[in-house]
Amino acid sequence: MSVRIPEGLQELLVGFTTEVLRTKPADLLHFAVQYFERLRDSRDTPVHSPRSPVPDCTPSTASVTESSGEEDCVPGESVIRIFTRRVSVSAEPYDPDEDEDHREPRVVHAKTDEQRQRLQQACGPILLFRSLDAEQMSQVLDAMFERRVEVGEHVIDQDDDGDNFYVIDRGTFSVYVSAEGEERLVGIYNNRGSFGELALMYNTQRAATVIATSAGALWCLDRTTFRRIIVRNNAKKRKLYEGFIESVPLLQSLKPAERMKVVDVLCCQTFSDGERIIAQGEGADCFYIVESGNVRITVKKNGVETEVALCSRGQYFGELALITSKPRAASAYCAGPVRCLVMDVQAFERLLGPCKDLMRRNIAGYEEKLEKLFEPGAQEEVPSRSED
Repeated sequence: MSVRIPEGLQELLVGFTTEVLRTKPADLLHFAVQYFERLRDSRDTPVHSPRSPVPDCTPSTASVTESSGEEDCVPGESVIRIFTRRVSVSAEPYDPDEDEDHREPRVVHAKTDEQRQRLQQACGPILLFRSLDAEQMSQVLDAMFERRVEVGEHVIDQDDDGDNFYVIDRGTFSVYVSAEGEERLVGIYNNRGSFGELALMYNTQRAATVIATSAGALWCLDRTTFRRIIVRNNAKKRKLYEGFIESVPLLQSLKPAERMKVVDVLCCQTFSDGERIIAQGEGADCFYIVESGNVRITVKKNGVETEVALCSRGQYFGELALITSKPRAASAYCAGPVRCLVMDVQAFERLLGPCKDLMRRNIAGYEEKLEKLFEPGAQEEVPSRSED
């Protein structure tokens, strides 16, 4: 007698078996109940895929509007796809608070003085590291190891499991995303930057392929150390900034999970009264959200610097140059002590895609105000920045 195997059964059992072998639960029955409840919930409340997928990386010259990087099922996909996507998401549960009591042995890769100097230079601009204290940063540097790459080498492949986080020491790299049978170039790195963090932070599969387009070198941080230090530190940061981020008008259009990803890449910086945060005409590498204090936005025209806007808590500045890929169009000065949350250009491209239309509308209104302000005979008036 022939027995018809229900569609998706094999993938379901393989996924469950894989999770049992990887997590080694003490109570198999309890684990099974939780595992299948998660699958049932994911089936009953499917999440629509974004319009365009996001690479698990931070391309420095990405020219496309990108979303949060979540890879969930869309209506009409088979049950098999739901199961295979969810296997990695539910794998290896990580509790940062619990991790405090389960210290992993410290990983140390020996380095020459020249290697350590190059490593420190490469890691300096990485915002993901800026919230670490000196001891945590020392552990990260100790644990990183060098990997040489050749032209055409695949550093990561889309849909693979995440193993390392990568910081570029030198070399050029192209980022490709495959969607609906088509492979698109979505970003290029040129001798700086980092990628690979999202798969490790959110325990998902790689969302892009990164290929070396020249010979170069990468600094790699293993998954265990990354999660023990970076993920735990970011979990604490989430608790600190969760309420504030939810109150920022610009980010209210994002889903809660997307806002949390924004929190993970933010770095806090403090500035003193009168300090210049950005300068008109300079290149742009960061986007700012005011957490406390006030920031004066000024524009210099015909040798005269005029205050054109005032940003307060929850408002943002620095987005114009990032969206237009042009030099800074204005300067920003502190009106008293200021505390800002800072996002680098790579994370801005990757995570704030859904907010860009709103930013462009605000930019149009802002430029209109500037034109009126600089009209002959116009009264000098300091507008606040729109957050509509």
